[in-house]
Amino acid sequence: MYFKSWILLSISLFSLCGIAATQTEQTSYFVQPLQKIVLSGPAQGTSYHITYFDQYEQVSKNDVDSILKVIDLSMSIYNPLSTISQFNKQETSIVKLDRHFQKVVEASFYYHQITKGIFDITVAPLVQLWGFGTTQIKHFPDSNKITSTLSSVGMNKLIWEAPYLKKSRPNISIDVNGIAQGYSVDVLAEFLENKGVKNYIVELGGEMRVKGKNLQGDFFKIGIERPTSNHHLQTEVVCIKSGALTTAGNFEKYMMNGKQKISHHVNPLTGYMFSSPIVSVTVYAKTAMEADALDNYFMALTPDEILDFVKKRKNLEVYIIFNNERGEIEEKYSKGFSDFFLQKAT
Repeated sequence: MYFKSWILLSISLFSLCGIAATQTEQTSYFVQPLQKIVLSGPAQGTSYHITYFDQYEQVSKNDVDSILKVIDLSMSIYNPLSTISQFNKQETSIVKLDRHFQKVVEASFYYHQITKGIFDITVAPLVQLWGFGTTQIKHFPDSNKITSTLSSVGMNKLIWEAPYLKKSRPNISIDVNGIAQGYSVDVLAEFLENKGVKNYIVELGGEMRVKGKNLQGDFFKIGIERPTSNHHLQTEVVCIKSGALTTAGNFEKYMMNGKQKISHHVNPLTGYMFSSPIVSVTVYAKTAMEADALDNYFMALTPDEILDFVKKRKNLEVYIIFNNERGEIEEKYSKGFSDFFLQKAT
C-alpha cells in the first residue's frame, strides 16, 4: 500500500453518460473523429484509470507510467531507494528535493498552518506505533510510549530551505500519504491539459479529477458509495464539470482492541486516534492535492465544524456522512455540493 489506498467510500466512475455505446463521433467529413482513449495500470499500491477524448492518442500508458515512476522514486515510503526513504534514515539529516517533492512539502506547511497542526507529515512515527505503517505490531502502545514518540512529531522540527529539507533530530521521519496521491492526480491531469486534452477523467486510488464532457456532450457522472443505517451501501450520483473529488473514511481501515475500534486517523497533537462521529467525507476542490490534504483533517471535526471551515473558503465543497447521537447514519453537505447531485446538475 502506498498513499491512501484505504479510502472507505472510494469515488468510483459511475458512468460516462452512456459513453460505452459509442466510441467515436464524426464531427466533419474532413475532421478526424474524436476517440475515447482509456489508460489504466497499477500504481502507488493501488491502480489508476484515465479516460480522455481526443482526435489522436495524445497521451500513452508509457507516458503515465513514467510520470508515476518519477513520483514513486521521490515520495514512496515503500521504495527504499526513494528520496523520502533516504530522508527517514536516522543517519540522514538533510536531502535535496526534486520539484515534485518540493511542491508537496511547501503545500504541507500551508495545510499544517490552516488546520492548526492537525495536518502534519511528521506523524509517521505515530502511524508506525499504532500499526498502520509499513510494519505490523503485536501490542497497542501504552501512554509512556506515545508520549516518548510525540517528541519526534511536529513540523516545527523540520527546516525547509528550498530545495533542501532538514530535520532537527535523527529520529524524525515523514509520511506524505495524506497529500501526495492527490498531487499525483493533479500532475497527470495537468500533463493531459498540456498535451491539449480538454475532456478527461483521471482517477488514482479513488481520488479523481475531471474536466469537460464526453462524446455526447454530457458532463461526467461519478458515483459516491455511502453506508446506510442497516449496513448496506447505496450510491449517490454527482455530476462534475471541472475539479477534483477525494474521500476519506474510517469504515474500512481500522483495527480492534477488544471491543474498541481503533481508527487509522492519528492526532499528531495527542498521539491518540481522533474521536469523531464522522464516517466519511467527500471533498470537492479545484485540485486533488487540496481535497486530499483536507479530507483527513475533516475526519477530526464535527459536521458543523467542517461546514463552517468550508463556508469560509472559495472553490471548496463537502459531503459528510456521520453517526448522529442515536448512532444512525446521517448526511450533511455544503450549499455548493448540492449543485453536484444528478437531479440538480445542469
